Amino acid sequence: MSARAEIIPVFVPHLGCRHNCVFCNQKRISGSEQAASVETVKEAIARAAALPRTGAKRQLAFYGGSFTAIEESLQETLLAAAQQALQERSIDAIRLSTRPDAIDERVLSRLKRYGVDTVELGAQSMDDEVLRLSRRGHTAADVVRASNLVCEAGFSLVLQMMTGLPGDSPERDMETARRLIALRPDAVRLYPTVIVRDTELYDRYLAGEYAEHSVEDAVEVCAKLLPLFEDSGIEVIRLGLNPTEELTGGAAVAGAYHPALGELVKSRVYRNRARALLDGIAPHSHVVLGVEARAISQMTGQKRENLRNLCKEFSLDGLKVRPAAVKKGEIVILSVENDGKV
Repeated sequence: MSARAEIIPVFVPHLGCRHNCVFCNQKRISGSEQAASVETVKEAIARAAALPRTGAKRQLAFYGGSFTAIEESLQETLLAAAQQALQERSIDAIRLSTRPDAIDERVLSRLKRYGVDTVELGAQSMDDEVLRLSRRGHTAADVVRASNLVCEAGFSLVLQMMTGLPGDSPERDMETARRLIALRPDAVRLYPTVIVRDTELYDRYLAGEYAEHSVEDAVEVCAKLLPLFEDSGIEVIRLGLNPTEELTGGAAVAGAYHPALGELVKSRVYRNRARALLDGIAPHSHVVLGVEARAISQMTGQKRENLRNLCKEFSLDGLKVRPAAVKKGEIVILSVENDGKV
């Protein structure tokens, strides 16, 4: 949970999904076997209500599955329970995730009637070949159409993107990001592909038909995607699957699953920016870099990996990081010493 939003998740695993995407096993991903009901909505809200308020906006979120594709009567039952909590001020907002091909004017009118304010669309890719190979069942054009409808209806739009899907490449990932940016979402989530047990992708992986999108692959590409979105004024609100006992316990067989993937990506962004700054520094120099105080660990890297990597690449005799009065994400060179001269 961030300081800006306190999410109360209610999972609807596989409800409404008319397609079996190759990477998907929502019950294992969410760690939830229980279907959503009025009782699960009320229980989730009650658990959150027992916690002290932090001042953050408390949002009930229907995740997993494809909410607007489930039976209309169940949608309305779940939304009515959420709306009651909204009216009682137990929650501050309602959000949900769904598929681009399960959105139209009638659907959005229903969501508006029940007080939903944020719609997340599982775009995953804007490359039709990647979508076909992943058995998504929708096209890039569906993403554009649905996104425009969501925005025109006055909802906040969040787009979900995956990297490393079948047929994907870093170049295709970058193009997907550029096309998503053109849709002007309020935020995005980046989910590098994880090979989850009991999925078609898992079978393909075992058969040697799919090469794993490793943690390193994901860090490398996402460290390029993150600045692309942020420089466009679009916040990345999630990097990687949320860790669960199910995934950590063995459901995540291979691929880009890491409980601190977001930190690894942000650390790589700092390394890339430092690399550009250090280009041209004389070998055997001692360099001190400055970043904002809270970013020192990200610039340093896990187990000082960034510093070791940069020292080796630029033949530096020393590299340190110190707090400096700079903007978020900015790096400056505070000093350079070589042969006793500054």
